Amino acid sequence: MTIFDAIIIAVVEGLTEFLPVSSTGHMIIASSFLGIAKDDFTKLFEVAIQLGAILSVVVLYHKKFFPLNRWNFYLKLLVAVIPALGLGAIFSDKIDALLESPLTVAITMLAGGIVLLFIDKLFQQPIIEKEEDVSFVRALFIGFWQCVAMIPGVSRSAASIIGGMQQKLTRNLAAEFSFFLAVPTMAAATGYKLLKAWKETPEMLTNTDNLIALAVGNIVAFIVAMLAIKFFIGFLQKHGFRLFGWYRVIGGTILLVLVLTGYLK
Repeated sequence: MTIFDAIIIAVVEGLTEFLPVSSTGHMIIASSFLGIAKDDFTKLFEVAIQLGAILSVVVLYHKKFFPLNRWNFYLKLLVAVIPALGLGAIFSDKIDALLESPLTVAITMLAGGIVLLFIDKLFQQPIIEKEEDVSFVRALFIGFWQCVAMIPGVSRSAASIIGGMQQKLTRNLAAEFSFFLAVPTMAAATGYKLLKAWKETPEMLTNTDNLIALAVGNIVAFIVAMLAIKFFIGFLQKHGFRLFGWYRVIGGTILLVLVLTGYLK
């Protein structure tokens, strides 16, 4: 992987991580177009640069995350992340296998887009406007919804936002809670991948070129993700999810055609 490849994939990660369009799906597609081999480091890189995106949430919402004695907030996130930790550990190998499939991404992009076209009409009577009013039970259910995103192309953001709206959160709060939940979820996934890589192939994490690529990728992902979050919240307040739904439907259809005709493998 060249530095150019690392920057392109990191830009894709930063732009799409917190939008309901699937960052993993977009990175798989970007890697395919760039012709990057799906080796162990590429798979690790696509997960590890999430740390930069995580940091952008902590910086933008620092009043939520600090001081560290906000036990109710942190316990709520812990409860919500438990389903993903459990199922992620059980199905880790199968998830890795799906990460190599543009066909899976195309189908789930299309299906998720159809859902987003109607989500604003499906959940029209939210009753929860503040994070403090989200109960532990509701947080747990949102956490289960998030697990659907273990299928590449579904979008962790989309799944958890839909879960939040199904649990009567306003769409803005559902989006923000999705951001908050991303921090422990993505930190755990990244930590697990890094630890596994260190145990199985330590030379991959001592290689200078790999370390430079990871550093550049995380910095780029951090900057781009901050901009994307600010855009998303402002856009969501005015327009809702339909544009993202159409984007996914059109993009998923194009991808499906490219895969079925052999142009994308």
